[in-house]
Amino acid sequence: MKNIAIFGSTGSIGRQTLDIIENNPDKFKTYAISGNNNYKLIINQAKKFKPQYVVITNEKYYSEVKKELSATGIKILSGYNEILNLISDNAIDIVVMALVGYSGMLPTLKAVENNKTIALANKESLVVAGQIIMQKLKESNASLIPVDSEHSAIFQCLTGEDYNNIEKIYLTASGGPFRNYSWEQLSNVTRHQALQHPNWDMGGKITIDSATMFNKGLEMIEAKWLFNLAPSQIDVIVHPQSIIHSIVQFIDGSMKAQMGLPDMRTPIQYALTYPERIYSPFRRFSFLDYNRLDFEYPDYEVFKSLKIAIDVMNEGGNKPCILNAANEEAVYAFLNDKIKFTDIFIVVEEMLNMFDYKQVTDIQQLTDCNSLVRQKAKKFIEEKCK
Repeated sequence: MKNIAIFGSTGSIGRQTLDIIENNPDKFKTYAISGNNNYKLIINQAKKFKPQYVVITNEKYYSEVKKELSATGIKILSGYNEILNLISDNAIDIVVMALVGYSGMLPTLKAVENNKTIALANKESLVVAGQIIMQKLKESNASLIPVDSEHSAIFQCLTGEDYNNIEKIYLTASGGPFRNYSWEQLSNVTRHQALQHPNWDMGGKITIDSATMFNKGLEMIEAKWLFNLAPSQIDVIVHPQSIIHSIVQFIDGSMKAQMGLPDMRTPIQYALTYPERIYSPFRRFSFLDYNRLDFEYPDYEVFKSLKIAIDVMNEGGNKPCILNAANEEAVYAFLNDKIKFTDIFIVVEEMLNMFDYKQVTDIQQLTDCNSLVRQKAKKFIEEKCK
């Protein structure tokens, strides 16, 4: 029986993790869960799964959560820092890091420092602080198992292989709902249209990232750190059906691909049970249901996000932190109808041009960088993107 702490239990990854725990009550116990604004859902999750701890990071909902769960004996904690404190609990076997965006970086680092097994669904941790986190990982007894479908696919393809034999990896991308659009068509995309992903059921922020393909750019940077690759060894290929989740090409020319229906419960379950595989009741892929699988190169001129991410990956230093902070602010502005869809690219480019390259040696530099970029991005959005 493994005790699972799910940080971000009210999001898409968190909810699907709880599905897996519910399907395997003899293997997993929900030890701790956290949520931010969706306090009603976390109350229901707590009543159903009976964790030892509930963290509500938005403190204005603390009294409501505490009142609703007062008869359960569950310990109710309030505020983001309680996540950092809870991670050091020795009873936690696996940390599922499902927090959205930059907020997952410090908890991921804390989990590494506390020698946890980390099921990592928060790519931004490695985008922003990959060098620091991976160095800490080498110095600890922690293990990092990717949950993103693409990185889980690469991880599975490399099981039993020598990482030095990798020639190239291909991260597949559905292309999102606008993969054949021109720049002019993208400029007219609405919030409602951008939230309609053709294959995956995800939260708002990552769905917009998928539509801009910034998500794939961030995944390239994450893959660089996870698998110790040079930027030239990482490529993206559009695969609209989302059946092949990613591919590894080895130095002898042979290739391995991991396949399956687009269901995030599969990589989540693999991360929770690694190195074992256990039965799942999820629907199976059948070749007879698909008479073709399509592949194409993305349009780097229209989806500038990929070219931006490649440049950032090559530069390193503080540039990935700038990219992430600017993108997050731009996405939130778009979701609040403050800017156009194509303004997301413009905001990111502006911030990357505004800030010079700096070498990064500690987390405080990244914290300061993140705060300053967000401040400047918000001001740019208010003044230029009306």
